[in-house]
Amino acid sequence: MNTDRIFSAIKKKLSDLVITNIQVVDVFSQDVFAADVAVSDGVFTGIGDYRGQGRVEIDGTGKFLIPGMIDAHVHIESTLVTPIEYSNAALARGITGVVADPHEIANVCGVAGIEFMIENSRHVPLDIYCMLPSCVPATSFEHSGATLTADDLRPLYSKEGVLGLAEVMDFPAVFAGDSDMLQKLADAEREERRIDGHMAGFDLDQLNGYAVAGIRTDHECDTEKGLVERVRRGIYTLIREGTVCRDLVKMLPAVNERNAPMLCFATDDKHLDDLCSEGGVDASVRMAIRHGLSPATAIQMASLNVARCYHLKNVGAVAPGYYADFSIVSDLDTLKIEEVYKRGRRVATNGVVDERVESASHQAPDNMLASINCPQVTENNLAIAMKGCSKARIIEIVPGTVVSNHLVESVEVENDQFVVDTARDQLKIAVIERHKALGSMAVGVVKGLRLQRGAIATTIAHDSHNLIVAGVTDADMIGAIEAIRTMQGGIVVVDQGRTLASLRLEIGGLMTSAAAEDVLVALGQVGQAARELAPTCAFNPFLALSFMSLVVIPHLKICDSGLFDFSTFSFTEVPVGD
Repeated sequence: MNTDRIFSAIKKKLSDLVITNIQVVDVFSQDVFAADVAVSDGVFTGIGDYRGQGRVEIDGTGKFLIPGMIDAHVHIESTLVTPIEYSNAALARGITGVVADPHEIANVCGVAGIEFMIENSRHVPLDIYCMLPSCVPATSFEHSGATLTADDLRPLYSKEGVLGLAEVMDFPAVFAGDSDMLQKLADAEREERRIDGHMAGFDLDQLNGYAVAGIRTDHECDTEKGLVERVRRGIYTLIREGTVCRDLVKMLPAVNERNAPMLCFATDDKHLDDLCSEGGVDASVRMAIRHGLSPATAIQMASLNVARCYHLKNVGAVAPGYYADFSIVSDLDTLKIEEVYKRGRRVATNGVVDERVESASHQAPDNMLASINCPQVTENNLAIAMKGCSKARIIEIVPGTVVSNHLVESVEVENDQFVVDTARDQLKIAVIERHKALGSMAVGVVKGLRLQRGAIATTIAHDSHNLIVAGVTDADMIGAIEAIRTMQGGIVVVDQGRTLASLRLEIGGLMTSAAAEDVLVALGQVGQAARELAPTCAFNPFLALSFMSLVVIPHLKICDSGLFDFSTFSFTEVPVGD
C-alpha cells in the first residue's frame, strides 16, 4: 500500500497535482458536480476541497473533467500503422486505452504477429490491451498465413495485458462442438478472462447458445431489437461506429440509463485518416450526445462500462484510487478536449501529443516483412466461364456496412465468358492466396465500386488477408497484382498499365512503420487516384473491397477458394441457369 497516496487523500501531504473548481463527470451515477480533484503518484487521491494542497494547481473553473476513454474493440492493423503510431493519434483524442484484437496480423504471421503487437505496444503511454485471436483462420473455407490452435494460444495468457479470447466468429465450430474451439473457450474460462463474440445475423437460439458457451460481448449488433435481446441475455453490446460499419445512430433509440451499463462504444475497424479527422470512440460520444443521449451516460459507455466489461481494475472513472487517466474539456456537449493526462501526467494538448514516440525505431522482425508469396496471374486465370448461362451471381457492396447483397442479374457474355459492363457496374473481382504460393484463387463479379476504368488492389482482405483485386480490364488487374508483389504488400491504383498511386504496407501486408503524417499523405493520394477511376463512388473503395472476402458476414462473398453463399454457408458458382 502506498502511504503517499493515503497522505495526499487526507491532506497530510501535498498532492502532485490539484485541479480546482472543475465540473467532474461522475460515471457511477451519471451526474456532473463541482469539486477540486487531487492526484498523486499517478492516481486520483481526492475529490472535495483541495485548494492549496497541490504542488501544482490548475484552475478548472468553467471546464469539465472526464475519465480517459477506452475503445472496447479495435483492430489496430486497420489503421494501417503500428501500435506506436496509433497511440500518437489516439491519445490526443482523449482515448487512454483500447481493447485490441490482433486478429488481422495473426492471420498472416501467427503467434509472431501477436507477439509483435504486444511488444510494440509496450513503448507507448496508451494502454493497449490484447485479446487473443480465436479464429485463425476465421473459417476452414479459405487459406490464411497461419493456424492457431488452443495449444498455440494457451501460453500467451501469461503475457501482460492479455485480457481474454477475441471475437469468436466461427459459429459453426461452436455449435458443432468442435474440440479445438471448445478447448479455446474452456481455456479462457479457466483463466477467468472475457470471451468476445461475433454474432452477425444471429437468431435468438444462437444468441442463447453463445451465452451458454460463455461468450458475453458482441460488436456486430446493428438494430434496436438486437441490442435489447443481447442485453436481456447478459451480453455486453459494443455499439460500433467505424469507417465502414456505422451502427450508432440507428441503435441509439434503444439506449437508456437502465441498460447503458451493459453498453460500450467500439470502432472495430477505422482508417487512420478517419481516426485523425473525426476521432475514435470520442467521435461516438459526440455523436451520441448530439442525438440526445446525456453526456454523462455517453461518457460512461466509453469508460467505466468498458473497464467493467473487461475486468480492468481501477480504470474508467474519476474516483479516489483510480488511475488518473483523464481529459480536461472546455465544452461537454461537443467534447472539446483541451488536455489529456495519463497516470497524472499531461500527454496531449489541443489535439497534439506532447511527446511523440517514433515507430521507426521499433521495427518488425524480418520474417514479417516478406509476406507476398503468390504465383503470377494470367488473363486465363481471370476468365469466368458462364457455362452457357446468361445470368450471374453478383456481390453487391452495401455502403456503410460490411454486409453485401446476393444479386442475380443478366450479364454480358462473349465466347461463353463473362464480360465487364461498366454501364451496369458489373466488374471483376478476384482473390489470390498470397501466403504460401498454393495457387488458390477465385474470380467473381462485384457491383457497387463504380470503376469506369483501371483496377484497385490491396492485401487487406478480411480475414485471411489474401490479395484482393477488382477492375475493369484483366490487364490492369494483373498490373495491380504485380505492383502489390513488388511492394510486398499494400494498396495500389492502376490505370492503363500505369501505377497512379500506392501505399506500401511492408509489415505483413497490413501495416507500415512509417510516420502517421506520411501515411496520411499516401492515403490521400490513393484516394484521389481511385476517385479518378470511379468519380461517382461515394465511399472508400479499398475498405469496401477489403470486406468482400469476409465469408462470416452475409450474404455473398468471395475468398481464394471460391464464391461463398452465407445463407447456406457453402460455396456456389457465378453462373446461374436461366
